[in-house]
Amino acid sequence: MGQAAAGLRSYREIFRVPGVGGFVAATLVGRLPMSTLSLATVFLVTEATGSYAVAGSVASGGAVCYALLVPQLGYLMDRLGQRRALRPLAWVFGAAGAAFLLAAQLDAPTWALFAAGAAWGASMPPMSALVRTRWSHLAGRGDGTLLKSAYSFESVADELTFVVGPLLVSVIVLLHPAAGVAAVATLGTTGALLLAAQRRTEPPVLPRQAASRRAITIPGLRLMCGMYVCTAAMFAGHELATVSFVDEHGEPWMVGGVLGTYALGSAVGGLWYGARVWTLSLHRRFLLTMAAMVAGVAPLWAMPSVAALWAISLFSGVLIAPAIIAGYSLVREGVPAESLTEGMTWLSTAVGLGKALGVLAAGLIVDASGPRWGYAFSLGCGCLALAVGLLGVRSLRSMTNAGLARAA
Repeated sequence: MGQAAAGLRSYREIFRVPGVGGFVAATLVGRLPMSTLSLATVFLVTEATGSYAVAGSVASGGAVCYALLVPQLGYLMDRLGQRRALRPLAWVFGAAGAAFLLAAQLDAPTWALFAAGAAWGASMPPMSALVRTRWSHLAGRGDGTLLKSAYSFESVADELTFVVGPLLVSVIVLLHPAAGVAAVATLGTTGALLLAAQRRTEPPVLPRQAASRRAITIPGLRLMCGMYVCTAAMFAGHELATVSFVDEHGEPWMVGGVLGTYALGSAVGGLWYGARVWTLSLHRRFLLTMAAMVAGVAPLWAMPSVAALWAISLFSGVLIAPAIIAGYSLVREGVPAESLTEGMTWLSTAVGLGKALGVLAAGLIVDASGPRWGYAFSLGCGCLALAVGLLGVRSLRSMTNAGLARAA
């Protein structure tokens, strides 16, 4: 009871930090494109071309372009400051959304849809990395309890975005297929501009040390990116297999319920993780939570019905957020403060590439062998991520040690 009460107090404490309310509100709006951009793209392009294949290709192209560009955006934000880099990026994102919308409405050729969709996807502001960098600046002092609670809150906010966002876009497109893209572009631009205006909580631009390198040259971060590619492929395989499984054994409306329960479970897991006081070293905590997350995926291939899948999804979801929180915390410890945004955006790159590869591979497997083999593929990806982490445990330990050395 004492530990739980201390954890709950830490959640109250993070909102007593001056200026937090403003930037949290801004990011709640600005992060909606994370969960809605691809869906809005599919609605718009399907209406314009009548082809799901073209729509999926345009959405995937935008996701890959974002994954390739976002570390460079993170590097610029570390060098220039969030405000100076974020304001023009916000306007580019809004303009690219308008161009994409116009291309679809004017029946532009397919190559123009690809180009506009890629520009729109690539220019999406990396809100998750930016908000966690702000939290690191504001709550990173002391024994780390406050920062752990802040990262836990952000994980919960991300999960709720993936529950609310797709539902919101699905309702908006009932007005017109183009309304989804218009809404996502407007929300993303507005949220980014609101965050850029929060000067009080903006992390300072730190001088680069003479020996400073790009974040990706840190062995532990490269190892984590490899793990995140596999983990993202695991999630992509899980989602595709769930859609196929429900299509075979249930009703279409159940897909949203099962995936929403999965996300809800993750939100609960994030709150639980943040309310605990951990004594285990951070790299071991990361590996432990990764192992738990993979274990949560293990029974899915054997589910006898949608009802059973629905029930186990809550348990499986609870194990996700702790691994995500521990991963971001490990990056925060292992990457120099002057390169923190870049370090976190490299994880976004790994996730984007892993999702693209996972969707492609899982789609082929599910088409050929059915959803149960899709879940088996998802489990295999998770086991591979864990194996990479265990083989590279020294690199992960070095990230923990780097954080301890700075604190000393």
